[in-house]
Amino acid sequence: MITVTTSADSAATGFHNVSWQQARRLAHASARPVPAQPADLAQAAGLTLAQEIVTRSPAPAFDTAAMDGFAVAGTGPWQVCGAIRAGTVFPAGELQAGQAVEISTGAPVPAGADAVLPVELAVRDADRVQGPQLTPGRHIRRTGEDAPAGTHLASPGSRIGPALLGLAAACGYDALQVRPRPRVQILVTGDELVHRGRPGPGQVRDALGPMLPSLVQDMGGQAAAVCHVPDRPGALADAFAAAGAAEVLAVTGSTSVGVTDHLRPLLNERAVRWIVDTVACRPGHPQLLAQLADGRWVVGLPGNPYAALVAAHTLLAPLLAGLAGRRLPVLPPVPLTGQVPFSPDRTQVLPVRWDGAVARVLGKQRSAFLNGAAIGDALAAVPAGWRSHEPAPLILSAGL
Repeated sequence: MITVTTSADSAATGFHNVSWQQARRLAHASARPVPAQPADLAQAAGLTLAQEIVTRSPAPAFDTAAMDGFAVAGTGPWQVCGAIRAGTVFPAGELQAGQAVEISTGAPVPAGADAVLPVELAVRDADRVQGPQLTPGRHIRRTGEDAPAGTHLASPGSRIGPALLGLAAACGYDALQVRPRPRVQILVTGDELVHRGRPGPGQVRDALGPMLPSLVQDMGGQAAAVCHVPDRPGALADAFAAAGAAEVLAVTGSTSVGVTDHLRPLLNERAVRWIVDTVACRPGHPQLLAQLADGRWVVGLPGNPYAALVAAHTLLAPLLAGLAGRRLPVLPPVPLTGQVPFSPDRTQVLPVRWDGAVARVLGKQRSAFLNGAAIGDALAAVPAGWRSHEPAPLILSAGL
């Protein structure tokens, strides 16, 4: 059951300190897909399919030559009586036994042809050609051989990549129903942050402002311009009001319970639907997910860069997948090697590199430093109680 928090009941905070795996499932299951809309094929790349792709005619639509050579009927040698190129048809109708027609790959095979004799095997002398006798149907792609008309080829929820675009075009689609990228407004809090150059005494260079927009893009969202929010009462509420039409507000920092952490008090003042309040993982424990009364989602990410990256993969990525109508990504289990501190009660998310058939942990990763994630191939979600060489789920994402 999801608990709703109001100002009169600020202690009720939904699922508290849930496991890392459960947090992902809750974030994904809580979302409802954004409305679908049409998009031309040229604009559909990277979006999520919101319809079935069905063959409108057989594929291929006609018997097609799979090789350059000669379409032949009966036994040879054969009398050559014409040529067929891709995009044309044989004007003389059906081939008779002992006849052949020169043919190009992709051209329609005329009725009566038994096979296509490849040009490499053919010996031509003027208008006669000879070669080995081929089994019937050799080097011919028959009508509907790939898919009969009405075959379902792709389902809603599929990511639209290059191959799916080519498939849709081959099936005669000019536009597709898609789910657009969920819009994300990134709110970076922290008076200590500077945004250019080297930080001075007591200051920290902002790493999240440059990191999160591309991470959101890789996760299937669309990031608005980063908004930097000062650590003063009311500033975060003002930023919420100014965020516009974004479906998701991603707030960095301000997720803990310190004097300058204003996110939880702000949410507790409002009628929000709490989904996740802290996750049993390291780093990234003080993360949260809630839904405002107006339907917008709030994802709270820790202020330390690596902890924020972990939390984004824990809550933000599954939420965006749910909003886009995609399945929760399955994380493949892979054996790990390397030094992993034993943890009896929480998931440790660590950067890894491929080392043959196993993934090698790149040492302990501190929550504020991105060096391991920057040079690693993936993140390993090492479960509580893990023992050496056991498998662990890998986050295989371009957003590392």
